[in-house]
Amino acid sequence: MKHKVEIQGIDAADMKKLTAKESEEMLKRIKDGDKEARNKFILANVRLVLSLIKRFDKSKVSADDLFQAGMIGLLKSVDNFDLSVGVMFSTYAVPMIIGEIKRVIRCNNGMRVSRSIRDTAYKVLQARNEIEAEKDERATMREIAERLEIEEKEAVYCLDAIADPVSLYDPVYNKNGDELLLMDQISDEKNSVENWTENAALSSAVSKLGEREKKILFMRYYEGRTQTEISDEIGLSQAQVSRLEKNALKTVKNKMTVK
Repeated sequence: MKHKVEIQGIDAADMKKLTAKESEEMLKRIKDGDKEARNKFILANVRLVLSLIKRFDKSKVSADDLFQAGMIGLLKSVDNFDLSVGVMFSTYAVPMIIGEIKRVIRCNNGMRVSRSIRDTAYKVLQARNEIEAEKDERATMREIAERLEIEEKEAVYCLDAIADPVSLYDPVYNKNGDELLLMDQISDEKNSVENWTENAALSSAVSKLGEREKKILFMRYYEGRTQTEISDEIGLSQAQVSRLEKNALKTVKNKMTVK
């Protein structure tokens, strides 16, 4: 007889297990926007969620609540997993799933969020993932609300209700002393390679200006002064300051565009 575990109508005994090769191929298809592969992969990994739920005390939080939280962690893992990291999906997903389950337990010990709100929040997350998989763009709250036929403010409220702050230093992978933190998985748009290169080129171009031009640009764009204020301080007419500023900007632009 098959070992059977049922929760919310799901029979873990009938779920197909994926081999490592099948998982890798399916994750590549998911990365390319294959919605069907994503759904199959999620279903194939529900067993992982069920196995993790067994670790927690269900006397204070129902198994269904833990399952929903675990599924949110699974969805986040699928959408954020990066094959190039070089770890198995389960290694990456387990901390994420456990983290979501622990948040539900913590929330249950404090202010309790109603079941209906959490159900709506879960549907919002599902709808968001479906929309983004369909159009390969970030889903707006209006699109999500229209798909679920609810008010946009209700969708936002329900998501906020289940939100819980996390530390950027929370580990999502730890094996043999090699630890991968959440912050390692988040890109920094402000300090991207492109922005760093552009800032370096700007600094190099400005350094080649004369001291007077550099001072005018510094006072104008760093200190926010007007041309009249600058002319009073350095002893030039406003027209001269304007001409020097324009020439300096033109010089900087030319040096930054030189191949």
